[in-house]
Amino acid sequence: MNLVASRFSLYLNLIRWDRPAGWLLLLWPTLAALWIAAGGFPGWHLLIVFTLGTILMRSAGCCINDVADRDFDRHVKRTANRPVTSGAIGVREALLVGAVLALAAFLLVLTTNAPTITWSFAALAVAMAYPYAKRHVSMPQAVLGVAFSFGIPMAFAAVQSQVPPVAIGLLIGNLFWVLAYDTEYAMVDRDDDLRIGIKTSAITLGAFDVIGVMAFYAAFVLIWGLLGWQAGLRVPFMIGLLVAAAQAAWHFRLIRDRSRDGCFKAFRANHWLGFAVFAGVVADYSFG
Repeated sequence: MNLVASRFSLYLNLIRWDRPAGWLLLLWPTLAALWIAAGGFPGWHLLIVFTLGTILMRSAGCCINDVADRDFDRHVKRTANRPVTSGAIGVREALLVGAVLALAAFLLVLTTNAPTITWSFAALAVAMAYPYAKRHVSMPQAVLGVAFSFGIPMAFAAVQSQVPPVAIGLLIGNLFWVLAYDTEYAMVDRDDDLRIGIKTSAITLGAFDVIGVMAFYAAFVLIWGLLGWQAGLRVPFMIGLLVAAAQAAWHFRLIRDRSRDGCFKAFRANHWLGFAVFAGVVADYSFG
């Protein structure tokens, strides 16, 4: 029993179970899109499917990412003790865990409809490509932004059996949010990434990293604000956006001196920014 418990603990470490901020970053925009697509509460079935599916796919992504980055992670103090990098979990075992989690997520998608199932294959392909983008793309955070935003068109597909232009617009807006918070994350490891040759938005932006982050936040708030207004969302939603914008302004104070602690704190707090937008959407449909 002790061996089983120890192995299970390693698996939880592999999928970052102790760091829920990771899957919350995916969950809030996905659920916001689900509410907008449905014009209110989408029903318990879709709520459960997209919540559990988000958690499962983020966990599967961690497995793939750790396998792909194992040779890089051992040179970064913050990631050197990850299970695959340290050898506590083998490559094949980690990939098997990831495959099981992805299969469980796909089984949930199968309870929806054909358009959602079709979009899920594209989502999986982008998620698998991201870990390798850091070797070839100057701003791999953009690839992550697409991967982390696929829940938006899938939500519309599940509700409306189609992906209208507003869904693509929300995806693009959300991509800018991902660029903002993952650049903050990349700023934490910039010195290590330069040393080992990984490409990141923090390195590409250079001295314009802080300005870039704030511009990304502004683009996110502006795009979601315009699209929300066009969708009929009014005061409660705009209050949520203002709260999100205020948090982004606070992040400027955290990252302006580029300290590791400040940048990491800003990154970890981003799920509250996403929650503010989601709460605004729910409040608008409930009381607006």
